[in-house]
Amino acid sequence: MNKGKIMLVGLGPGSHDHLTARARAAIAEADTVIGYVTYIRLVADLLEGKEVIRKSMTEELDRAIEALDRARQGRKVALVSSGDAGVYGMAGPTFEVLFQAGWTPDSEIEVEIVPGASALNTCAALVGAPLTHDFCAISLSDLLTPWPVIARRLDAAAASDFVTALYNPKSGRRTRQIVEAQRLFLRHRDADTPVAIVKSAYRPKQRIEFSTLAKMTECDIGMLTTVLIGNSSTFVRDGLMVTPRGYANKYDVAGDGAARSGEQAGRSLSTGLNGWLETLRSSGETPAQLAARYRLPLEYIVATLAEGPEADAEDSVEEPAA
Repeated sequence: MNKGKIMLVGLGPGSHDHLTARARAAIAEADTVIGYVTYIRLVADLLEGKEVIRKSMTEELDRAIEALDRARQGRKVALVSSGDAGVYGMAGPTFEVLFQAGWTPDSEIEVEIVPGASALNTCAALVGAPLTHDFCAISLSDLLTPWPVIARRLDAAAASDFVTALYNPKSGRRTRQIVEAQRLFLRHRDADTPVAIVKSAYRPKQRIEFSTLAKMTECDIGMLTTVLIGNSSTFVRDGLMVTPRGYANKYDVAGDGAARSGEQAGRSLSTGLNGWLETLRSSGETPAQLAARYRLPLEYIVATLAEGPEADAEDSVEEPAA
């Protein structure tokens, strides 16, 4: 019997222009293609001569079980997800099913994850550069995650000034979750914080709206929508949503690009870790007062002050690899 294989294929946003070469090859290699009906429809023209198994929205475990069953028969299976299979996709439930069945990486069934662009990336590309600084993704679906867990994550992201992508923001049955998310964000963010709402990115019914945190719930939001909430620095100009990386804090961006007074190219900001520690030590304030000022845990302030500053290491690469 042939060795079975499961390929967890991320289709990206759905347009063939954004389907990776490996994703296309994996589908061509497969004997069987399994997926949610909408995802199957996105690649329907690539499925001639293959066994196609269509499943409904809430049948993720069924898809994984079907994939394992076919792979045990020696078939090559493409289990497709929109976006990336590892971002709210089929990779997680498939590994859960595999491990429950006693599978290991040394087993007869080979597993390959074929990455694809997630909604977070594709929607950001359509509206500008909203993710240039720190960001996070939170799903508002409470079908599998308790709402208090989601609410705590929303509140923490809002308080920490993350640009935040909201997945699964609203459905026919789940209409209040987006309102609760807005309420939590308004505790920490200005009402006029920019928000981009992208529906069906790179698909025929694509729709893009720019709004604000205060008014975002008035927009057309559904299950095919991703909501991008900016941070305190995000702005919209000429139809583009941009989150600055922070170059203006260090360089004369409007002038010759030289480092500002007190700053050095390739070195931490004067308000970076060591500079901040010096500020703490010279402030004359108690750890409790410092913790309140910077909204950081008292235990962290105490432990950090107890350690001496580290010398800045030479570093010719200022930015981490993407």
